[in-house]
Amino acid sequence: MDIDQIRSLASDDMDAVNAIIQQQVDSDVALINQLGFYIVNSGGKRLRPLLCVLAARAMQIQSSDHHTLAAIIEFIHTATLLHDDVVDESTLRRGRETANAIFGNQASVLVGDFLYTRSFQMMVSLQRMRVMEILSEATNQIAEGEVLQLMNCNDPETTEKRYFDVIYGKTARLFEAATQLAAVITDKEPEIEKAMQAYGKHLGTAFQLVDDILDYQADANEMGKNAGDDLAEGKPTLPLLYAMWHAEQADDRELIREAIEQSNGLPHLAKIQSIMNATGALDYTKQCADKEAELAIASLSCVQDSEYKEALISLAKLSVERSS
Repeated sequence: MDIDQIRSLASDDMDAVNAIIQQQVDSDVALINQLGFYIVNSGGKRLRPLLCVLAARAMQIQSSDHHTLAAIIEFIHTATLLHDDVVDESTLRRGRETANAIFGNQASVLVGDFLYTRSFQMMVSLQRMRVMEILSEATNQIAEGEVLQLMNCNDPETTEKRYFDVIYGKTARLFEAATQLAAVITDKEPEIEKAMQAYGKHLGTAFQLVDDILDYQADANEMGKNAGDDLAEGKPTLPLLYAMWHAEQADDRELIREAIEQSNGLPHLAKIQSIMNATGALDYTKQCADKEAELAIASLSCVQDSEYKEALISLAKLSVERSS
């Protein structure tokens, strides 16, 4: 399946999810309405809620609880984006100005808090303690991942393990929760729940690895953000670290080390890209992403065959083939 076929398969579910999102972002506070409407209608892929509804359909869900669950997942994700853009001082996301660039940092942080707390109100409405347990733990680990990323920033001594710890917390953890909870709300046996959890974790890891590759390959029109943003922020992502570890010339290794330490690498982006090409840094990162996608697909072996399972398999393949 291609992405259009997948979205067509889930279109009725996603219409219901989007209706809940619009309803739940509503507030008596005008600024929350204004900023909330801007961010939830900012042209995002809605990948995480899409995963949630596809997984729930693959689990043969009989209720509409997956619509609420998918909206919760999107609210948590959106809250993290609002906070991330403030921390990173970003001005462009998905090809549009960030909320903090328009409304200011204070409003963005506070509306992010509103979306977090709204998501917990919605969790309670599902009346399932297991859902609360998983999402509260996931939200806490996402916050830990963001703090760990902040600690790794400007640190050229970041290890590959620490890098993977960051992308698990900041990205893969919410993917994992989205698909695991599809099994939870359909009361599937522990084996299926673990399989769905593994699928989300590996898919989320693959997705972030490709994002980190695209930061050095795609232009702003494709990515919806400025090329080289990670480099400008001194983020030691895997392509940059691998290039530093394997560069033959000491001057090249020192250039990347200084770029990480000083957040001053953007003027040297072309040179650093050439070092990445020479060392195979992007190829290595792509190989890691492909392996994660393969693990995601393999984890679905115990799931009953259906068009929704096929959609999940296709999403894993598409996650490592995309250019934006």
